[in-house]
Amino acid sequence: MTGWDPNEVLAGAFEEQRERLVAVAHRMLGSRVDAEDAVQEAWIRLARQDAAAIDNLAGWLTTVVGRVCIDVLRSRKNRPEHSYDDRLPELVVTVDGGAAPEDDAMLAESVGLALLVVLDTLTPTERLAFVLHDMFAVPFAEIGEIVGRSADATKMLASRARRKVRATSLPEEEPRRQRAVVDAFLAAARNGDFEGLVLLLDPQVTWRTYHPQGVTTTVGAAEVAEPVLRGARSMTSVLPVLVDGKPGFVAWGAKGRVLGVVACTVVDGRIAELLTVSDRKRLDAMGLPERPE
Repeated sequence: MTGWDPNEVLAGAFEEQRERLVAVAHRMLGSRVDAEDAVQEAWIRLARQDAAAIDNLAGWLTTVVGRVCIDVLRSRKNRPEHSYDDRLPELVVTVDGGAAPEDDAMLAESVGLALLVVLDTLTPTERLAFVLHDMFAVPFAEIGEIVGRSADATKMLASRARRKVRATSLPEEEPRRQRAVVDAFLAAARNGDFEGLVLLLDPQVTWRTYHPQGVTTTVGAAEVAEPVLRGARSMTSVLPVLVDGKPGFVAWGAKGRVLGVVACTVVDGRIAELLTVSDRKRLDAMGLPERPE
């Protein structure tokens, strides 16, 4: 066929798989940048192969990306001095519908991209088995080829990972209790109730704010309550959301401008940690829900 370029055909076939591969790597690594790097490594390896000898390109690429992700995760485990404290993890923001996961697929989706928190409790192979099977429905036999185990052994890996993830899940009524605390906090802030705010905050509450200039940390109930009250004055509407599974809210100001995303960690009926993102670039990349009418 005149003008047929096998390299272009291969590149086109790879591009058809790219979005799925990035999604797999993103859920494995918890970082879009690292995911893109893993997929790029898969392309480099593919370019060195005899493509005609690959019967199942999608499966081959999944295997390569999976193995690259395992290497990255093991490298992280071997460098415990590496810290995420100053790097904001990529946050998953969803409207808080109050539904609890009822099956394995819903459990996997509810975990979302909060891998640095929940999935860090898993070994790299457990993590791969859980992500590929429960999130992407990859058969255990194919996952076994990636990790060098039988299908039955891989099934046990995924089952063990699922039990660990479920162990981190809250009792059914706890999310409602936590949401009630956050709603009360929000009401006190919008009503200018300083004393009410302080009562809802842990005495040693920590508030981390990610803004264009960097990260600001404030500690202490009274110290946090004062700037919260000032910020609440500019809020015209709010929407309850889950931020990596934690109760929070998105706030809008004048002319529908997003002011920020807030996530709350509730412990024993009080807010022990607040995380706020007001950095415009980060907010634009989150794919936030629309402002309520």
